[in-house]
Amino acid sequence: MLSHPTLDRLDSLGLAGMAKAFGELAANAEAERLSHAEWLALLLDREWSLRHARKLGARLRFAKLRHQATPEDVDYRSDRKLDRALFLKLLAGQWIADHDNLVICGPTGVGKSWLACALGHKACRDDRSVLYQRLPKLFSSLALARGDGRHARVLAKLGSVQLLILDDWGLEPLDAKARHDLLEILEERYGRRSTIVTSQLPVTAWHDVIADPTYADAILDRLLHNAHRLDLEGHSLRRGKSQPQA
Repeated sequence: MLSHPTLDRLDSLGLAGMAKAFGELAANAEAERLSHAEWLALLLDREWSLRHARKLGARLRFAKLRHQATPEDVDYRSDRKLDRALFLKLLAGQWIADHDNLVICGPTGVGKSWLACALGHKACRDDRSVLYQRLPKLFSSLALARGDGRHARVLAKLGSVQLLILDDWGLEPLDAKARHDLLEILEERYGRRSTIVTSQLPVTAWHDVIADPTYADAILDRLLHNAHRLDLEGHSLRRGKSQPQA
């Protein structure tokens, strides 16, 4: 008799996890052996698990990560010079709390984007806001936003997330508007938020990609001053595989 009104009250309070667990426990004869404290602990644990799963799902949908990459699936055996100790330290997330940046460089196919997404997935698990962007597409989107009045709003979104992943840096030289937009993004984030940049080009070539000495100095100072580095080597991991892996 007690289960029906209790379930109604739990549902009305939005405690779906507790309601489901209560129904399962009430139907289980073995649950009669549990103390009141054990019942409460099980109900609270189920509610917390459900809310955590919902929040993680929402963060992952917002992040729009390019790959379904997780830390557990990272391959440390491939010959690409991945510094395992450093990567495990990055997974711990203190660098994000410290508002540091990360640069991942290496030839095409060695898993730069995949590793960045794995770090992004871990940050989502740690209840941090994450957003993935391919830089060529981002610059095109910002150009369109400038024309329809959304430019300031898009820049504010890019500046506010706790971890911003900028993928495929340096595929082509920047024009004046792209240089300005990138500097605005990094200026807003410097010392306040963390940014991951992936690139096929070594850092020594980035100055030329920016294509303006004054902007290059300003952009690279804000990006590299507090940046960790992962410099990968080796052949493409995509060879003979249907999907990129890391």
